[in-house]
Amino acid sequence: MRIAITTIQAPFVKGGAELHAENLKNALREAGHEAEIITMPLMDNPILLLENHIVAARLLEIERTWAGRADLCIGLKFPAYFIPHSNKVIWILHQHRAAYELFGTEFSNMQNDSDGLRMRQIVQNADNRYLREAKRIYANSQNVSDRLLSNNGIQSTPLYHPCPDMDKYYDGGYGDYVLMPSRINITKRQFLAVEAMCHTKSNLNLYIVGKADNPEEKARMLDFIRDKKITKKIKFFDYLEQDEKLALYAAARAVLFIPFDEDYGYITLEAMSASKAVITASDSGGPLEFVEDGKTGFVVDPSPEAIAHAVDALAQSATLAEEFGRAGKRRLRNMGISWRHVVEELTKK
Repeated sequence: MRIAITTIQAPFVKGGAELHAENLKNALREAGHEAEIITMPLMDNPILLLENHIVAARLLEIERTWAGRADLCIGLKFPAYFIPHSNKVIWILHQHRAAYELFGTEFSNMQNDSDGLRMRQIVQNADNRYLREAKRIYANSQNVSDRLLSNNGIQSTPLYHPCPDMDKYYDGGYGDYVLMPSRINITKRQFLAVEAMCHTKSNLNLYIVGKADNPEEKARMLDFIRDKKITKKIKFFDYLEQDEKLALYAAARAVLFIPFDEDYGYITLEAMSASKAVITASDSGGPLEFVEDGKTGFVVDPSPEAIAHAVDALAQSATLAEEFGRAGKRRLRNMGISWRHVVEELTKK
């Protein structure tokens, strides 16, 4: 089949969603399909621009072009999953979070005012109307599926997929640092991790790996670190080649992943693939579908003190870190997550 994958691109931002689209394209091609990614830009500042993007998505014609017909459309993200097609399935990475679970919080640019309320209603109305055009709807995780049902009354099927290079992660021992790999973003809560390091009693360090979406967020952390005199406990890595990233995972004592209500979270799968315990938070969403408290890691309150306590517990025992890590590796393997299954589901008649 000829398959069009529709998604969006926020200028100068690249993360798990972009890797997800590329890996889906590659998996479809390996299965013998002809697949292409069709990307539309998304600008949401000011938020009133969102209405234009919804209209733009509805005006796009991708089913028939001078190069031939697209037999199937797979929609991934708002508002690209609104693009019309007579044979469309949707695999939702997440809805426009600012209009839903992040609305009115510090994590959203859509606030509880006249403009915010109006745009929230426009986004929700569009989801309610246009998502139902799809022949089948899948969600990136159970968390995303639950949100869709709660917010819009729309049923969907959770469909897990592997993280990039999942088979290349390896265990290289249990060193003297906790790894926190993710683009620096307020929803990923690196600042909370930095605050936790003020409360740790062990000698474990924190390695933060990722590019900052907003340089001001990183600057705020650096100022805090200097003020609290904990510069020796925290190290930043702006960019790493993949083999360097794999090596950091391999030698970590554990992985810290404490986002706010994450959709899915490659980092959990990466950590488990490398046989590492995961420390996550009770409100972190997607990671909770993988991390079992006291078995494959710790699920803690999203507070500096609780995170510090979990870090210190693993600092005291490399054996415990290894037990959690190996249990996580087994759990991930037993879940049978594969691109082959994803392709079979998305392309079935």
